[in-house]
Amino acid sequence: MRWIALFALAAVCLAAGKIQAQPQYPDRPVKIIVPYIAGSAPDVAARQAAGKLTAGLGQQFIVDNKPGASGNIGGEAAARATPDGYTLLLMTGNHVINPFLYAKPGYGLKDFAPITIITRLPSLMVVPPSSPAKTVAEFIALAKSKPGQLNYGSGGIVSLANLSAQAFRLATGIDYVHVPYKGAPDIVRGLLGEQIDVAFPTMPTVVRLAQQGSLRPLAVTSAKRSAAMPDVPTLLEAMPAGLDGFVQDSWLALAAPAGTPPAIIERVYATLKKAAEAPEFRTALSSDGSEVVFNTPAEFAAMLPGESEKYQQLIKKLDIKIE
Repeated sequence: MRWIALFALAAVCLAAGKIQAQPQYPDRPVKIIVPYIAGSAPDVAARQAAGKLTAGLGQQFIVDNKPGASGNIGGEAAARATPDGYTLLLMTGNHVINPFLYAKPGYGLKDFAPITIITRLPSLMVVPPSSPAKTVAEFIALAKSKPGQLNYGSGGIVSLANLSAQAFRLATGIDYVHVPYKGAPDIVRGLLGEQIDVAFPTMPTVVRLAQQGSLRPLAVTSAKRSAAMPDVPTLLEAMPAGLDGFVQDSWLALAAPAGTPPAIIERVYATLKKAAEAPEFRTALSSDGSEVVFNTPAEFAAMLPGESEKYQQLIKKLDIKIE
């Protein structure tokens, strides 16, 4: 029987040797695909996260910008990547919305493994300082007194700013005209130049101008008030009696290709969660009006079906489709 015991011991030692010989993730640089241009809010969040992951895991996490098609180019590249943890995606709400807008986006939610939401980005309903509307109720009254005469700006038909403006139209029954722009800077110029009457850009785009008084904030579209502008009501608070309010915000998150080992997902999440305990990291992420989150992979995954259903219903009501 002694030889059996020796054989068993040898097998255990061999197995232990194999486990020790396996490289610990990560053992080489990791790429984070950002489907937007350098300097954008997703890019800034990705670089903040990449710095903390590099410091915490001892390998370079490198941002790879792949902008275009409202996030579809980068989203498809991440979905097709090998699920080994060496390609991650800076995911946004557009990656939930796009499969309902585009006939062939190149991916679906099933193609991604959620890691964590980094920040939520509420939108800010803003008007030029010269606008006679000082509250949401006053803007609704103004729009109803001039049906089809007021206009709003957005980054295009597939942008969250447009979906927010259209959801507001459905909720209030107003009629205003869409003026599409190439991006957030052009929307801001349109507001400052009084070429548009209202817009719903994300908070980081306009929070400084609103704090300085260059633009007038009427409401935030999040479920609760923003710490960056605590005196500005939410649309839920500001909508006149008898009208249903709504919550409309975006988020910046980290995801991996579906099939990435859960141990890798957990390691990346745990590293970021620990980094988020540092006040300077949270301040860097939230100084532009964003809300720091860092929820668990399970919590992020549980949230996605509700987000998907919300936007599917809204897009169906608006009858929007991009070929």
